[in-house]
Amino acid sequence: MSATYGTTFASLRAGAGTVWTDYSEHTFVEGLRTGTLPRASFVHYLIQDYVFLVHFSRAWSLGVVKSETLEEMKVCAGTVDALVNHEMALHVKTCAAEGITEDQLFGATEAFENLAYTRYVMDAGLQGDFLDLMAALAPCVFGYGEIGTRLFRTMATDTPYRDWIDTYAGAEYQEVCTTVGAMLDAAVTRRLGAAPQDSPRWDALQKRFTTATALEVGFWDMGLRGT
Repeated sequence: MSATYGTTFASLRAGAGTVWTDYSEHTFVEGLRTGTLPRASFVHYLIQDYVFLVHFSRAWSLGVVKSETLEEMKVCAGTVDALVNHEMALHVKTCAAEGITEDQLFGATEAFENLAYTRYVMDAGLQGDFLDLMAALAPCVFGYGEIGTRLFRTMATDTPYRDWIDTYAGAEYQEVCTTVGAMLDAAVTRRLGAAPQDSPRWDALQKRFTTATALEVGFWDMGLRGT
């Protein structure tokens, strides 16, 4: 799957080592696949993820500001649209069935793990340049695409989390991942050249990516606790 999302992601994913599998094969994720994840944990995760996506959308909006090309601006703006008008709709629909309104979602108190992750991403964009921001955003975008695809192929037929899996395995979200991956490859080549891993900046970008991936692990941990 990493090849589908571009060479930059494939390299960063490999560089993250076991932190990536800790994220993509987390107990929370396996609970979605098998259907054994407690419903309370899933609902708590969805509420926190809605709040996360509010800040994540703002970070992608910052990508428009940091862009150097029209194509970068278009992809960042398109990703904001996908997040705000499509992905967040899943959270609203599922939580509505649990008696939780969208206003309640928007006003939910952030868990500490949520605060740590979203502010890390925003800080990467505010302090750094476009590549710093993309390196911090990448684990969420591509990770959910990879997870959704794997779970779709291996999920239990009676898992109650089929809608969640279908969203991230579906053609619409997969197209977002492919588009962002191609844009990221072009952005890296534009700024670092044809051999970006030889650039003195690569280690810093890898560190940002790996740290954001570790924060994703913490987010799953938070969801699994259900508090």
